[in-house]
Amino acid sequence: MKVALIQANVKIGDPDQNFTNIEKLMTKAIGRQPDMIVLPEMWNSGYALEKADEVADLNGERTKEFLSSFAKKNSVMIIGGSTLTSTPQKDFKNTMFVFGRDGRELLSYEKIHLFRLMDEHKYLQAGEKVGLLDYEDMKIGFMICYDLRFPQLSRKLVNEGASLLVNVAQWPTARLDHWRHLLIARAIENQCFIVAVNRCGKSGDTEFPGNSMVIDPLGRVLLEGNDEEEIYHIEISLDEVEEVRNHIPVITDQRLDLY
Repeated sequence: MKVALIQANVKIGDPDQNFTNIEKLMTKAIGRQPDMIVLPEMWNSGYALEKADEVADLNGERTKEFLSSFAKKNSVMIIGGSTLTSTPQKDFKNTMFVFGRDGRELLSYEKIHLFRLMDEHKYLQAGEKVGLLDYEDMKIGFMICYDLRFPQLSRKLVNEGASLLVNVAQWPTARLDHWRHLLIARAIENQCFIVAVNRCGKSGDTEFPGNSMVIDPLGRVLLEGNDEEEIYHIEISLDEVEEVRNHIPVITDQRLDLY
């Protein structure tokens, strides 16, 4: 499976510019004919939470129309990072949309762990269900940024069949070491592939390192990005997951009767 990781800079509080930039990057990525495109977290608005009423995407309609159309036109699966969405009742959420090659919406996942250091808990509503998708003979589990710090979530997704975990993020440079170590740990402990897409650039005083990563089921780093706006391409085989799990049967040997 060929995957394109869109490591984008995000302009805070400017959806129009961000949509234009993401379209440009995805269009460029299509030249390499990926099977899947993955975007970063909150790419439509950045963390302009205090302006959520102005910049949030009502019911996610603009995001869904944009991603669905692109997916169908280019016959590509899109894991749409996440966008700031709202309801008519002014409920705001950090929402991921996933689309199939035919443009059909496959899944929406609302971030379940809200990050207090970015004041998400003051502005957003947490989701109430995990994100797991069965598509084209593969099961994919989804996480948004801070979700990465909760190993219970990734293990639940794996116990329900995921062989690939995707994390989309706005993870800051100040905690880059945590990003790297947690991603590698999740891959090793769950014996699965990890595709992690982080934004780059700067918002206010906060710098973002990019450093998007792809990690195999043994914890080996197959791809690690720099700190610039880039498109990364990689081909992975999910068949490796079964091979690793058969060799060291961690998932089989769990004692779920005890913990």
